[in-house]
Amino acid sequence: MTQPIKFYQTGTFTVGNRLLTPEQRSVQASEERTNSINSGHRACQGCGEALGARYAVDAAMRATNGQIIAANATGCLEVFSTPYPETSWQLPWIHSLFGNAAAVGTGIAAALKVKATKAGKPKSDSRVIAQGGDGGTTDIGFGCLSGMFERNDDVLYICYDNEAYMNTGVQRSSATPGGARTATTMAVGDHPGENFGQGKNLPLIAMAHEIPYVATATVANLRDLEAKVEKAMSIRGARYLHILVPCPLGWGAASHDTIRLARLACETGIFPVFEAERGEITHVSKIRHRVPVEDYLKLQKRFAHIFAGDGHPEMLQAIQADADRNIRRFNLLDEKVEA
Repeated sequence: MTQPIKFYQTGTFTVGNRLLTPEQRSVQASEERTNSINSGHRACQGCGEALGARYAVDAAMRATNGQIIAANATGCLEVFSTPYPETSWQLPWIHSLFGNAAAVGTGIAAALKVKATKAGKPKSDSRVIAQGGDGGTTDIGFGCLSGMFERNDDVLYICYDNEAYMNTGVQRSSATPGGARTATTMAVGDHPGENFGQGKNLPLIAMAHEIPYVATATVANLRDLEAKVEKAMSIRGARYLHILVPCPLGWGAASHDTIRLARLACETGIFPVFEAERGEITHVSKIRHRVPVEDYLKLQKRFAHIFAGDGHPEMLQAIQADADRNIRRFNLLDEKVEA
C-alpha cells in the first residue's frame, strides 16, 4: 500500500507546515466525518479499541456514503458504548450475543440481498460490518466466523484485538501472547503467565479460507487503518480485518502509551502488518527501525515477572524468537535495515 505521507497529524489539515490537499486528508480530518461512535461513551482513558473503532467505522461510512449496518458482539466495545438506555452509535447498530456477530452480520447481508432482488437491483447499496473483540472472535465466535468465511458472505468482520477478555476481568483468550499475566494465567510458579505454544493466529486462519481480503492493522498507523477499511468496502464477499488495540487496564500500561505500544508491536515483529487476497500475501508493512522485544514488554505490567528479581531470561528469549520468526516469515525488514 502506498504511503505518500509518512509523518502526519491525523486531526489536522497540515503536515510539517504543509497544507494537505483534501484527498490526502484522513477521514477524521474531514469536517464531513460521520462520528459514528460519538463522544460520551465510557471507554477507559487511552482505550485502543475506542480509537480503532472510531476510525474503522467512520472509514467504512465514508467508503459507502453512509450505507452501513453494524452487528456488534458482546464485549468492551458494546459495553462502554451502550450503557442502557444510552448509546454512542450514530448508525444502524445491532447488539448480538458474544459469539454470533458473524452470523448476525450474515443474516443482515442475506436480508439486504433479498430486498435488493425484490426491488430489481443486482445488489444492495447498504453494506454490513460485524465486529467484536478477540474473545468473541478467536474463541466464542470462531465457528460462526469460519462459516461466514466458508460461505463467502458479503460482510466485513473487524476484530479489535486487545489480547484477553478485558470486559469480564482480563482472562486469557486464544489471542493472549505467551508469558502474559492475566487473571487466569497468574504470574506464579516456575512458568508464570500464559503458556507458550498455545493460541490461534486468526489472520492466517482467515487466509486459509481463501476469502477475498484479509488485513492486519494497528492504532499506531491510523491512515493505514482507514485505507484498509476503504479497500475492504470496495470488495464484495467475506473480508477480515484484525486490528491490534492495546488495553491500558488489561496490559498494565500507561494510558498515554497506547499508540507507542502499538508501534513497538510492529517494530519488534511481534505483530506483522500485512494484506492478503485469496490466501496470498499482497503487501507487507516493512520495519524501518527494528527494536528488541524487551522495549515493548517493559512498558506492560503483564510482563513484569519476566524482569523481576532474577527474571525469566528463557521467556524473554522465547518471545524474541517468536518476533524473529515473524520477521522471517513475513519478510518484514526493510532492505535498508540490517537484521
